[in-house]
Amino acid sequence: MTLRRQLLLVSLLTLVLPWAGIQFVRETESALREGQQRMLAGTAQAIADALAQFPREFLVDRRPAAWQQGQLYAHALEAAPLLDGYFDDWLLPRESLVPLGEEGFARFALGSHRQYLYLYVAVQDDSVVYALPGAADTLHADRVEVVSVTGEATVRYVFAPEAPGSLIARRDDGAVSADETRIAAHWQDIPGGQGRRGGYRLEARLPRELAGDALGIVVTNTDRPDAPGTQGASFPGERPPRLVTPSVLLQSVIAGYLQPGLRLLVTDAAGWRLAAGGSLSPPASPGANAEVSGWTRRIYDLLLDTGDAPALEEPDPGGREQQDFVAQALEGRAASGWFLAPGTGRAVAVVAQPVWAGTVQSGAVVLQQGTDAILSLTHRALGRLMNFTLVASLVVAAGLLGYASWLSLRIRALSHAALHALDREAVRTELPSSGARDEVGDLSRSFSRVLRQLGEYNAYLRSLASKLSHEMRTPLTIVTSSLENLEHERLTGDAAVYTARAKEGALRLQKILAAMSEASRVEELIEHAELETFDLARVLASAVDAYAGAWPARRFRFDCAAGEAPFHGSPELIVQMLDKLVDNAVGFSAEGDEIRIALVRRDSDYLVTVTNPGPPLPERMREQLFDSMVSVRPEGDGRHLGLGLFIARLIAVGHGGSIRGSNVDGGVSFEIRLPA
Repeated sequence: MTLRRQLLLVSLLTLVLPWAGIQFVRETESALREGQQRMLAGTAQAIADALAQFPREFLVDRRPAAWQQGQLYAHALEAAPLLDGYFDDWLLPRESLVPLGEEGFARFALGSHRQYLYLYVAVQDDSVVYALPGAADTLHADRVEVVSVTGEATVRYVFAPEAPGSLIARRDDGAVSADETRIAAHWQDIPGGQGRRGGYRLEARLPRELAGDALGIVVTNTDRPDAPGTQGASFPGERPPRLVTPSVLLQSVIAGYLQPGLRLLVTDAAGWRLAAGGSLSPPASPGANAEVSGWTRRIYDLLLDTGDAPALEEPDPGGREQQDFVAQALEGRAASGWFLAPGTGRAVAVVAQPVWAGTVQSGAVVLQQGTDAILSLTHRALGRLMNFTLVASLVVAAGLLGYASWLSLRIRALSHAALHALDREAVRTELPSSGARDEVGDLSRSFSRVLRQLGEYNAYLRSLASKLSHEMRTPLTIVTSSLENLEHERLTGDAAVYTARAKEGALRLQKILAAMSEASRVEELIEHAELETFDLARVLASAVDAYAGAWPARRFRFDCAAGEAPFHGSPELIVQMLDKLVDNAVGFSAEGDEIRIALVRRDSDYLVTVTNPGPPLPERMREQLFDSMVSVRPEGDGRHLGLGLFIARLIAVGHGGSIRGSNVDGGVSFEIRLPA
């Protein structure tokens, strides 16, 4: 892995900063939310204490045991609906329509607005039967009855129209049956067809005092005018259910506690909603909307808490609150929590507090408030944290990348210089960054000292051969002459043998010294040679002819594809280079083998190749063949010191060329490239 990638990975450690900041923001949000819940709990307790003064509004003293089997709830309407048979202007959700009876063919809803009670009934009936004109008996017509109970008195209000449109209800108290002009109603048919059942809708308005304390609804359908009702739906049990209506007094009391972004609900002991007010929507604030929008909101929702439940349960459409926190409050325990408002992702804090009338629990108070202030604060903190962290991370990453690039360039330059310090015969000891006062500078200076010592040692080795040959030539000459003089003396048989061996060794030592000094002489010849222009092809052809006479046991072949090959250089040195290569080829070939010398021109260079059959070059030695004192011949062959190819490289490089060896099919080929 490169240094830049390593430092980029190290720069990822800066992400610890936003993580720590997020944890701090989460703890801050939790602390603020807990404080908000405590504040709401105190407010709910104060409201519960205030509402405890109105026990009759909670129906605490008017709940006979017989009434506890069922309740009928009238929703608080924001405006008086138009009596036209349509439910849209009630401004209630469709879920507030309650099935009537067990048959399920009729649904109804009750509403309360000011001094009136409103009734809406929708009935499925494929054949609507109307009452006969002027007939007092409505048993043979489709009808809707409202049963009102006050104390022990029961009154029925019958809606049986003669035709669609406005109608007047009949009042029947068991003794007298007459028109009730205080009740207004409208009957509308529902056409059927295309898989949809027909029927009718009834919308009526009753004065509140006519409803009584208990109210029942009965729907009767008949199939033909001459038969009584055959299908009906009514309230369960023998007595109508208790009528629960929102309390105007409680509504006015809680109005003084409402604040922007706060929703307040009051229920009785059974969970029926008696008063409600306020909204979770915060007051319009363009700045706040801007602070909680965009990509920071999505990141906020991912990173921060999601609440006690997936979503906040809205007030029940049927009017009876059955949420967990309301159920706890109705059991006499204060409850609190926070949730997510559906569709907005906004957090909502909720508290529920029981309301007591003396020692009897009369109901509960529920407060819901959005945490927009907390969200605004944490969003600003999170947004600034994200922005600062992003900028800081980018700056750190860019700085580390730039520093890594600069550092890697210095190290790469130092590596390249150290790699090519020995490319030429002279050792380069000046390396980049040697003047820097850091670790790279120390490394460069260390390399320079090592290369300087290596250069001095290499210069010593280069001159060692000539020094040894100079110093040993005179003693060796004395030994050789002494051995020659001994040959003329009368010697015993063993002495003559030993003298001959000593002379042979001395002659071999002379050859070794001559070979050692040859490389030095070649370098001097290259530096002081008088260059001339000659035909390279003719010189090579003449040399090949001489090789054929010198080694008659080998076959020599010269291929020239260059025609005339004018070359500027030293012909003696070129021939000496070829001598070394041919001598090497002869040494690694057998009698009868063919040694091929070729000359071609390729682009602006001459290529001279010497190919011979024989063992391939070892892979590990291929780059070291042309170094001094390196040989791949069998051990014990003291005639070759590994200087031949070294001298050949000196001559090729001295003429501006190069030399390399490679394995070919059935042998080895040496290629010399010379500039034409």
